[in-house]
This record gives sequence, C-alpha cells and structure tokens, in this order.
Amino acid sequence: MEIPENNSLGDAEKGMLRNDAFNGKTIIITGGGTGLGRAMGTYFLKLGANLVITSRKLKVLQKTATEMETETGGKILALACDVRHYEEVEKVFQEAVAKFGQVNAVVNNAAGNFISPTERLSANAFSTIIDIVLKGSVNCSLAAGKYWIKEKMPGNILNIITTYAFTGSAYVVPSACAKGGVLALTRSLAAEWGRHQIRTNAIAPGPFPTKGAWERLLPGEMAEKFDFKNRVPLKRVGKQQEIANLAAFLISDYSAYINGDVITIDGGEWLQGAGQFNGLEMVTDEMWDGIEQLIRAAKGS
Repeated sequence: MEIPENNSLGDAEKGMLRNDAFNGKTIIITGGGTGLGRAMGTYFLKLGANLVITSRKLKVLQKTATEMETETGGKILALACDVRHYEEVEKVFQEAVAKFGQVNAVVNNAAGNFISPTERLSANAFSTIIDIVLKGSVNCSLAAGKYWIKEKMPGNILNIITTYAFTGSAYVVPSACAKGGVLALTRSLAAEWGRHQIRTNAIAPGPFPTKGAWERLLPGEMAEKFDFKNRVPLKRVGKQQEIANLAAFLISDYSAYINGDVITIDGGEWLQGAGQFNGLEMVTDEMWDGIEQLIRAAKGS
C-alpha cells in the first residue's frame, strides 16, 4: 500500500517563539556552519540572539556567517575550533565574551560518523568519533560550566544526540557509544549543576536529511534504496525548522523547569522499530481478512 507523503505541515515550518525571545542572549553552536547547526543558528538570530559558530573549517564558517547575517541582520562571530582540544574551546569562550559581553547558552552539535561494519573500522576511526562527539561535548560543557559558575550566572547546555543513543544501532557503533555517553553527560550535569541554575537538556533527532552529511553517509544510490521515511510512522522525514523550533524552546526561558530531559523528534521512528509486530503495517486489508478467517477457524476447531 503506497502512502502519499504529507506535504501539508501547517505551522510546523514556521518559527514558534516571539521575535525578541533571544534579545541580548549569546549562543555558541559547535558544528554551526552547515546542516542542522546552521538551521538552528539562523533561527536563533531571527529571535534576536548574538551567535558564535565554530567548526574546524574557517572558510566554510565565514561564508556561512556572511550569508546568515545577510538573511537575518544578526551578529555572528565565526571561530575555527577543534572541540577535541580543550584549550581551543576555552579560547572560543574568551573571544565570545570579548565581543558580546557574555555567553548564555551552548549547543553541542559537532559530530562525526561512519556507516560501516564495526570489524572494518580501525581503532583510530573509532577513537576519532568518540573524541569529536563525546570528548568535544565534555570540553564545551566543562568550559561553559566553569564560566557560568565563576560568573554566578545561569546557563544552558543543549546536546544534540540521536535516538540510537538509548536504543543502540548496528553499523554506527562508535557514534552510538559516543552519543550514549553524551546522554549520560546530559543527565549527570543536570543533577549536579542545577543548583547553579545551569540547565542541561538534549534533543534526539530521527531522520533530518542534510545534503552534505547524508551524501557522505549514504553515497550514490544507497540514499534512494535506504529511504528513511519508510521507517517513520508519519511517512516523512523531519524539516529543519522543526528541530530549530525545539532547540530554541529548550534554551529559552519558556522551558525554565525542564532540566536533564531528552526530547525525541523522529516522527515515531524508534518506536516503529521497537514494537515486535510493527512491521505488520505491510499487511493489506485483504490479507487481514484471510488472517481473521484463519483465527476464527482455529478457535472453532
């Protein structure tokens, strides 16, 4: 049975917060030059935030910053930073404070991934993903926490993980291990730093295809053969504004009592895979009629 994709999303592709919700706020986004990082950052700018975007590729960041400033009229500081190195992360905070006066929130979005049978990976490949995702999130969270506690000011950490951080997944084992660690980091810091008015939450996205990342993960015809929307009960993939809306809410004052939580935004994908009989959606009405007759016959025997 073919189900048409739902292209009518109503207000889902519109911004959800008032335009001045982030006035005076400064937000750092790691991996902010492309994909979901860029989408979130663009929305934060539209809400009035000052934005700091980082990655290892300064030219990409600078080009992105120019385009985002033109689109939004906001202020952006683009800084090269390898989140695996704490001293580089600390320098980002120093430069952000020097330019904007303070830092109010950090979005740990920088990531790396391989799709591969685990036995084909080198130990170095495994370590690279863990260093970027887990160590990078630790470095940024530690720098942020030290800064906010020293300055006696509230703060907000938002970690971008994935649904397989809590379910596990074959063929992305390094990423699953690293994201699982970030999930534990999220809940642990929420419990410890809550007394300092530092909130720590996470978003676990399902399929949100972005051109660069998904072409690297699923090259050539693989993307067409492995169509993610067929795994999602809503029969579509996520739209970038949907995750930007959720991220903005979680680092805004509107979510001031949410701490240590993980919000899944995947159209029900992980639940679809978790239910033992969920695959029965492929059974047609005619087949169900036949099954019902067999069940009745078995009961009558």
